[in-house]
Amino acid sequence: MTVAVLALQGAFIEHEQVLNHLGVEHIELRQASDLKKTFDALILPGGESTVQSLLLHEQNMFEPLKKRIEDGMPVLATCAGLILLASEIEGQETSHFATLPVKVRRNAYGRQLGSFHTESEVKGIGKVPMTFIRAPYVSETSPDVEVLAVVDNKIVGVRYNSQFAYAFHPELDDNTQIHELFLRSISAKS
Repeated sequence: MTVAVLALQGAFIEHEQVLNHLGVEHIELRQASDLKKTFDALILPGGESTVQSLLLHEQNMFEPLKKRIEDGMPVLATCAGLILLASEIEGQETSHFATLPVKVRRNAYGRQLGSFHTESEVKGIGKVPMTFIRAPYVSETSPDVEVLAVVDNKIVGVRYNSQFAYAFHPELDDNTQIHELFLRSISAKS
């Protein structure tokens, strides 16, 4: 199994470190030619969703990746990655990939000073540490979206088919269970 990590901007190195720790082969996606490499799954890291989307378009990677996601490629999205996948973004007329039928609120906890750390339940795992940095949350879901995590009555983790999306940064904590759950879902699919 090879996991591709979107490496245009954001916390991609931290995801790669988790994959290294777990012994999972991975590649970086930086330009359109990288899409010719073979990979089985995709990680969309935290960072700046607007910048990532702009760079995806500039590098001619947006449409090919969107098609792969629509065709069922497993995706793990964290923070900005959740915003990239969401079909609706509160206060915006447009969205990005729009493959995940949820509405998100950007910077829902305020700016950098509103960042926080907590521990909470994730369905199928148990309690995990959660680091929120200028994080979004899911304000609405379609009925076929499975809610995986809730903090302070706000949805912060969801699954839709083979798309896993979290409002927090599991790659910034030592706990690897979020990545392991994602990797198990890929193995179960193949």
